[in-house]
Amino acid sequence: MKRTLSMLAALALAACTVGQAVAAAPDTATTRTVSGGGVVGYVDATTGAHAWRAIPFAAPPVGDLRWRAPRPPAAWTGQRSAVTAAPWCPQQLSALDGVKKERWGEIVGQEDCLYLDVYAPPMTAEQAAGAKLPVMMWIHGGSNTWGRAEQYDGSALAARFKVVVVVVQYRLGALGWMSLDALRQGGTLPDDASANFGTLDHIRALEWIASDIGAFGGDAGRVTIFGESAGGHNVAALLSSPRARGLFHRAIIQSGSFRSEPAAVAEGATDGGPASATTVARRILGPGRAVEGPALRAAPLAAVFGAYKTADGQIDPLRVIADGVTLPAQGVSSGLDNPMNYNAVPVMTGANRDEMKLFNALNPALVWRLFGVLPMARDQAEYDAVSDYPSRLWRANAVDGPAARMVAGGQPAVWAYRFDWDEEGRVLFTDLGKLLGAGHSLEIPFVFGHFELLGAFDRFAFTKRNAPGRIALSDAMMSYWVNFAATGAPGRGVNGALPEWKAWSNTSGVERIMLLDSPAGGGVRMSADQETSARIAADLLGDKRLKTPAKRCAVLARSVRDNPELGPLLARECPGAKP
Repeated sequence: MKRTLSMLAALALAACTVGQAVAAAPDTATTRTVSGGGVVGYVDATTGAHAWRAIPFAAPPVGDLRWRAPRPPAAWTGQRSAVTAAPWCPQQLSALDGVKKERWGEIVGQEDCLYLDVYAPPMTAEQAAGAKLPVMMWIHGGSNTWGRAEQYDGSALAARFKVVVVVVQYRLGALGWMSLDALRQGGTLPDDASANFGTLDHIRALEWIASDIGAFGGDAGRVTIFGESAGGHNVAALLSSPRARGLFHRAIIQSGSFRSEPAAVAEGATDGGPASATTVARRILGPGRAVEGPALRAAPLAAVFGAYKTADGQIDPLRVIADGVTLPAQGVSSGLDNPMNYNAVPVMTGANRDEMKLFNALNPALVWRLFGVLPMARDQAEYDAVSDYPSRLWRANAVDGPAARMVAGGQPAVWAYRFDWDEEGRVLFTDLGKLLGAGHSLEIPFVFGHFELLGAFDRFAFTKRNAPGRIALSDAMMSYWVNFAATGAPGRGVNGALPEWKAWSNTSGVERIMLLDSPAGGGVRMSADQETSARIAADLLGDKRLKTPAKRCAVLARSVRDNPELGPLLARECPGAKP
């Protein structure tokens, strides 16, 4: 019990983390042929779904192909066993991995990591060839610096709702996003001039789907991209990418972002900051060495990752770069006002009501630990308030604002949601419903219908007591997601039995956003609510849960970076406060 409690904080913040997967036995019923050769997967023992793991969709991005656009994979002979999880892309371990603190920062994974997993309903090869089922390609989250395909099991979604689910890996951190002239030199493809190698990995995976998904029963003409957090951010990037045009037909953004870094900032042409590629490249190679592409491609991984460690601490790599090649030079969100300027497919975008609680649960200024183990809010009212406003701004920036812009520009096929489920269980004195609430990433197991995704956290969050309500909500969400993938609209779900999910409207007072909750929390229902940064800031400045003006101003100041329009209000109401 002591060990379980000591892991609680990490587990509570790893809502999609699992341990290394165990390989299943190959099953000849899953034999398929793709452009690279034959593959044999396995039958999931719980759901009956057919599954294939670690199918290569690109050549290993190693050596001369580091910081290059992905190339198609080499063909193989014989039957490739596809029952073992893919090697992770290079990343650093953290508390989210549930490992001891002394391992945080350890580099794991390998650059030969561009593989994907496929989950499909049970079919023979002959049945699959004519099935034409909707396809859903999942892009995992993790700040584009962490995560892997094995964390997400698409078998329940595939088997229950007759879809083909593809889970894709991609290059992370500096290996996935780097803007530097030295890296562009010597490129042989137009895409080699890009700075968004992780984005190009997603595009290559979509190209693989276009050519090969039919072997698994998928319809290459009905492909939905969906992802959460950084995965949602990557979906937004694909919406704006001219390079991805025609490769997908619907898009779902879960707790994502429409932000991007200007190329000049990412490269260091404007300020040469500590995270700019120009500065980082010098640190990778060391003093006295010329910054050249071949030298950077030959540098060991330890040097690449070490370049983001400075005397002042860890520097975050810049990601999703407006390079003018893969993404518009004006930025990811620049085209949302005109459907001619982005891939105007049907879009679903949403956020969780308490996004920031997942992160604030780690903040010792807000949370203390009983017996040094059990996390509890120091002041529950203040904890709720400090979590509330950044969470609402997240929604305004990722959901309401983009939806309003797309609809105003003439794109009618936009749907929005807010996920509200907060009925987690307790661990002795720790109420996880209050600590985490409808926190960041908590919607993922509801979408996948697979509550075993959460490892040791399952017993605390997903209990017998909350099972009826959460399963009913999960069934509804899966049905909406799949109906959207199949038809281009969530409607009333697959069987037409759910409340109608109406498209976003900019008309005042009209229902525009779906609230997703269990029956005990009000159920699945439409709302006319709309968030704006001005409304949120006004509520914040009048919130007495934050007991002093200084505390209210501190929350407002932290919001200005992502909401510069609040800068004048901060200057007026909070003289001297700095963003």
